[in-house]
Amino acid sequence: MLYLYHERSFIRMINNEETVGQMIARAREEKGLSKRELSRLAKISDTELARIESGEREIPNPKTLRKISQHIGINYNDLMYAAGLGFQVTPLNPFLINYYSGLKGDQIVDAILNTSSVIKNWEEMIEQFKKDLKEKDYTETQREQIEQTIEDTEYQVRTAKEIVNVLNSARRKENIENAKKN
Repeated sequence: MLYLYHERSFIRMINNEETVGQMIARAREEKGLSKRELSRLAKISDTELARIESGEREIPNPKTLRKISQHIGINYNDLMYAAGLGFQVTPLNPFLINYYSGLKGDQIVDAILNTSSVIKNWEEMIEQFKKDLKEKDYTETQREQIEQTIEDTEYQVRTAKEIVNVLNSARRKENIENAKKN
């Protein structure tokens, strides 16, 4: 995993992207929070936050990133990706664009149908969780877990919808190429 992180760090440096520590520091400052205030809110040590922001802690604990993300307005999955701990599935990811753009014919149709079905299932699950939060009596810990699940699933829905967009583009491109041949 360390090699993967350093490889991603190198790619981020080439693309002039922020490190996870830089992202956290920027978002914290935009929220008007001091390091000490964010540390208290996230229930982590001041030292740990300082190490993450400075880059001394290159690969933060995912639980720590989850705690921080809740207070700075950055999606947990984005922090995980920036730390090299997660796989970002967005159209900005060239490997996914290349993969889905390279599908042909029935592969495109199958991928659209499968991805659309997954999106529908996730959206139904999100709605049920939101309904349960309003109607059922949960402990604070249970509520937090459900809210985190909703946030993660909403992120997955957004990225799956981006995949469908890439697939639709591939289908349009294929239709144009086929029309030129005829």
